[in-house]
Amino acid sequence: MTQREIPTYCRICEPLCGLIATVEDGKLVRLRADKEHPLSLGNACPKGIAFTEIQNDPDRVLYPLRRITGDSGRASTAAGGDSGTAGFERVSWAEALDDIGARLRAIISAHGRESLGWYFGNPSSFSYSHTLWLVGFQLAAGLRHMYSAGSQDINNRFVASELLYGSLTSVPVPDLERTDFLLMLGANPVVSHGSAMSMPRIREKLTAITKRGGRVVVVDPRRTETARLFEHVGVRPDSDAWLLAALLQVIFAEGLADVQALRRQAAGVRELRDAVSRFTPEATAVVTGLEPDRVRALARDLARAGSAAVYGRTGTCLGRHATLVAFLIDALALVTGNLDAPGGSVFGKELVAVSKLNARLGLIGYGKNRSRIGDFPDVLGTFPAAVMAQEITTPGPGQLRALFTSAGNPVSSVPNGRELFSALAQLDLFVSIDLYMNETNRMADYILPATTFLERDDLPLPFTALSPTPYTQYTERVLEPYGEAREEWRIIDDIATRIGVQPFVIGPEAAGGLLSRLRGLPGGRNVRPTPKVLADLAIRTGPYGDLFGLRRGGLSLRMLRRHPRGVVLADAVTTGVLREVVQHKDKRVNLAPGEILAELHGLETPEVDPVYPLRVIGMRELKSHNSWMHNSELLMRGDRTHAARINPKDAAVAGISEGVRCRVSSAHGSIEVTARLTEDMTEGTVAIPHGWGHSGGWQRANAAGGANVNDLMSSDIADVERLAGMSNLNGVPIRLDPLPAG
Repeated sequence: MTQREIPTYCRICEPLCGLIATVEDGKLVRLRADKEHPLSLGNACPKGIAFTEIQNDPDRVLYPLRRITGDSGRASTAAGGDSGTAGFERVSWAEALDDIGARLRAIISAHGRESLGWYFGNPSSFSYSHTLWLVGFQLAAGLRHMYSAGSQDINNRFVASELLYGSLTSVPVPDLERTDFLLMLGANPVVSHGSAMSMPRIREKLTAITKRGGRVVVVDPRRTETARLFEHVGVRPDSDAWLLAALLQVIFAEGLADVQALRRQAAGVRELRDAVSRFTPEATAVVTGLEPDRVRALARDLARAGSAAVYGRTGTCLGRHATLVAFLIDALALVTGNLDAPGGSVFGKELVAVSKLNARLGLIGYGKNRSRIGDFPDVLGTFPAAVMAQEITTPGPGQLRALFTSAGNPVSSVPNGRELFSALAQLDLFVSIDLYMNETNRMADYILPATTFLERDDLPLPFTALSPTPYTQYTERVLEPYGEAREEWRIIDDIATRIGVQPFVIGPEAAGGLLSRLRGLPGGRNVRPTPKVLADLAIRTGPYGDLFGLRRGGLSLRMLRRHPRGVVLADAVTTGVLREVVQHKDKRVNLAPGEILAELHGLETPEVDPVYPLRVIGMRELKSHNSWMHNSELLMRGDRTHAARINPKDAAVAGISEGVRCRVSSAHGSIEVTARLTEDMTEGTVAIPHGWGHSGGWQRANAAGGANVNDLMSSDIADVERLAGMSNLNGVPIRLDPLPAG
């Protein structure tokens, strides 16, 4: 018996907390928090510790699976047939890949590559090799049908950055260590541990603000776990645009704007001031539900604070005006003099110069292509996942006929998943790369087993720039892949080569020059580098890189291997870098792009439908992560019931009491859940956790019951946010009804 303890890091959510993996005879025995990790310092959440159960889960898919009954079986599943692993058989990798390749070539011959599509889920962001090879495959094959979890999460943030800075991937983060005032909207980092911000021990960082005399103000329809610790502003759902416009109106009208910052940093100030002038606290109160005096006080306090950061996350990303809201968050920071300033909203330095490189080459951007259904602009090369079903079912040139999914479960995450589930039966080919059989890929022709994050090497490429304390860590694989699981990039590469596509090829001239200095990359001929080789090249030539020995102390993979717990790159984010960040020709932040002015001019008080008088919002739970961690017994212990949080007054009106089953209905569907009454909810708002309602090959998750809250949501084109293609998952009108007794 041999036992090893190996430092690594968690790749479930964005803090990337340090872990120690105990491995015995090639099997994972235990995960625990790494006390010596320089940032997390022995902290890790229950999900990271419980990942041992995911790694060793007997329900994991460890061998390639092929649907036995083919298309007819897929249609049967769509009609309510087989679930679990029934209807699939184990096959070899060669059988699976050769058949997939042959079927793809036939589809391409008949319909062209524009008929191929891919959906990738949230976990792909935590695997540099997965992301890199997907992008390489997309560019090499010319794929147009690309979809991601981003349209249910963060794409609006990227579009706001493009409009403001001319750079999709330049996202400011709150400078928590130095701020005097943090204004948070639609974020619950005590539970989520932070998002679009990589900061371990987030609760400690937030409480430190108040301990040094500062303030943390949480704007949310629910008194969340974070709001309970600080100041809560109970706003109505999907009213953030009105509130932010009102804050700006007060700051402009009362002369509280930082005139010097505006002169130095911004263009379009007058146009923005004029556009928000009608959004007085009195005019917006009917939408936000907030007293005008409270809004004025909040605006004044924010503007007068020594330093202030403004931060918003998924609660602000899933309403009808998601891009506008993200835009106004940064505009508020700039107008108060807190953009690119210590203690404000700051821009981290990328580990790899993606933003500058993309600005020069224009490889993947915004609005380079338009979707066939709905005419939506692409965001980083992806279209709204909400239109996937219609792309499959709508005949004509470019119809989606062959779909791949990796690390994703869109039937659970998109609005109106029933529509997508039914549409999947019409595909000529559906292939999934995943750890589990889930609600989506139970419709697949093939399920191909992927490695867990412990079974691959990793480098958190996107997250260094999102860390208020710049940091990076490289980790080798902790375990050899279980069964016949393979890394996603290798599977993608195998599929690509079978249709004559090579994601990355380096010509002989380049390979014989500078690149030949990288270990494992010979010169003098065309070569196919591995992700590890490309990652080494990227970081060595990046802002922190060693430039192949020209920059003393710079980064390379070899250097990072000598520091298995990672490297702190700076004590804090450098400020005064806005002119480097902004890619507009005038080097100024654009506060008045036409798209945003049109949104502001079009904002009208939403009508209240008496049939659906309440509004539903989503919520994250500490022991859940989207739809893929309900199969862990450790995380499902205790009272893990899927429950709707309801204000007691709303429950009384509906005739619903604590703990009973109730029906939640919208104009688009209905679900049944358990009622949990709580004063934490503002009146008129119901919160329901997402990711529940399982029917895949995971037994514990299936047994947990619950319902998919997205069955209440609409996939109609008119209900998809226009600028970024965001799904409308927050603030949807609903009603509550008691279920008949018995």
